[in-house]
Amino acid sequence: MSATHWITATPPTPNGDLHIGHLAGPYLAGDVLRRFLVAEGGRVRYTTGLDDNQSYVPVRGLNDGGRKGEEVADGYGASIESVWERAGADFDAIVRPRRDVGYQMAVQEFFHELYDAGHIVARTRPLPYCTGCERWLYEAYLKGGCPHCGSASNGNACEPCGRPNDCADLIDPVCTVCGDTPELRDCERLYFPLAPFEEQLTDYWAEVDMPPHLRSLCEWMRDEGLPEIAVSHPSEWGVPVPVPGFTEQRIYVWFEMAPGYLLEWTGTGETGPAPAPVQFFGFDNGYFHAVLFPAAFRAYDAEIALPRAFVVNEFYRLEGLKFSTSRRHAIWAHEELARTSADVLRYHVLADRPNGRQTSFSSSALEISRTRLAERWDGWLGRLFAAVAEGGGLVPAEAPRGAAWERLRARLTETVGQLREAYGVEGYDARRAVALLDEVVALAEDFGYVNGFEAERPDGASAYRAALAAQLAVAAALSAWAAPALPYGSARLAELLGLPAVRPVDAVALTPLVPGAPLAAWPGTVFGG
Repeated sequence: MSATHWITATPPTPNGDLHIGHLAGPYLAGDVLRRFLVAEGGRVRYTTGLDDNQSYVPVRGLNDGGRKGEEVADGYGASIESVWERAGADFDAIVRPRRDVGYQMAVQEFFHELYDAGHIVARTRPLPYCTGCERWLYEAYLKGGCPHCGSASNGNACEPCGRPNDCADLIDPVCTVCGDTPELRDCERLYFPLAPFEEQLTDYWAEVDMPPHLRSLCEWMRDEGLPEIAVSHPSEWGVPVPVPGFTEQRIYVWFEMAPGYLLEWTGTGETGPAPAPVQFFGFDNGYFHAVLFPAAFRAYDAEIALPRAFVVNEFYRLEGLKFSTSRRHAIWAHEELARTSADVLRYHVLADRPNGRQTSFSSSALEISRTRLAERWDGWLGRLFAAVAEGGGLVPAEAPRGAAWERLRARLTETVGQLREAYGVEGYDARRAVALLDEVVALAEDFGYVNGFEAERPDGASAYRAALAAQLAVAAALSAWAAPALPYGSARLAELLGLPAVRPVDAVALTPLVPGAPLAAWPGTVFGG
């Protein structure tokens, strides 16, 4: 039996619809890896969840005029799942914390076991309190300046620098609900000290595949002294703390996510130990995945396989500012999918993926991508199918031949090797994959134009038909090679050519079609619709 691969994408918070930035981040990127590995014949499990218990959910309800948190989570949760389906992000399991039977019990068991083992301890420390709202402030209820980088930050963690805070150390804090300045009051909460796991974390960071930006964050946190992380908050939203004296508090949602990932694995129907996953997430979630979760897993069970790779995206911006659900600064994915096909949108956000640096979405750039698929990809294919139709609609009897074909085949064979690397775990780079696919089409298009003149030679008919057969071989390869990134157009192209929709991304896909096989009529568009 082939190895089982586990891919995770960080659960989104259902405090709003998914935006284009989400799709450019973990969800489509993880799906590309999933499709590539499935085509290789691997057993793949791609999982995520809905982050129902984030404090941003009830805060959204308060800011919307008093809607209940449950209404917010259920409404946006359904919208999020609909977008995943329409965009082709196919998950094998989606954990739904408020609806999945056994979820709360499993999270509480994880928490209680760490408490009993002495890994979670009580501490009395200052916490902001809003007297006007009569509410303790943490995470989404609080905003101020990050004590590490000075950027605008909510409580508990800073998105720009990725560092945790303890809420009371925010600069010039205010209540996000009423805007008043809170006072600091002593509050007894439960904490998870990270320092005892410094050596284990250091050893783990030396092994895991992660980008330098995240590695820098981990090492700076270690060198400055790993902090104690508050894992409970006085609140009415979330999973109740199962420890006497703290049952009125709720488990910190990011700590809750550690056992949540384990439940994603069991949600696929698997009963054996989970393999080391490949985790997709944004840099703003980096400390949780690279520091907090591995430490929690080591505290809980040393046999848990920690992630083997972190695939991290930076911020995707819109008009110079970060996409933000909570600030309503976004282009909503469901609205864009109503006017743009899934393949076009996938092509654009994968080509523009903020890999290693921040990138910025614009509608004009999306139109350029749409035009490229329509005019270059579909343009070449449309001319090819039209030429074959003029010759009777059958694959030419002549096999691809000649020096030009040998050069093209050699270049494409080299290209597919690079494409496999860009699609694979170790060298994953969706931007590079799309660029390589563009190169494949450009090479085929140039070959078609150059060798089209064979038809004008008195003795060139056979060479012309051989050139058509060569281009059909490239089209066959494209239907396999583009499938992880553009699954719908690739499947349509494969059907037109009489080929299976799912085939490995390899040089075998470049095999010429069977001479004399009938081709379907060109439908007018395949990728650029």
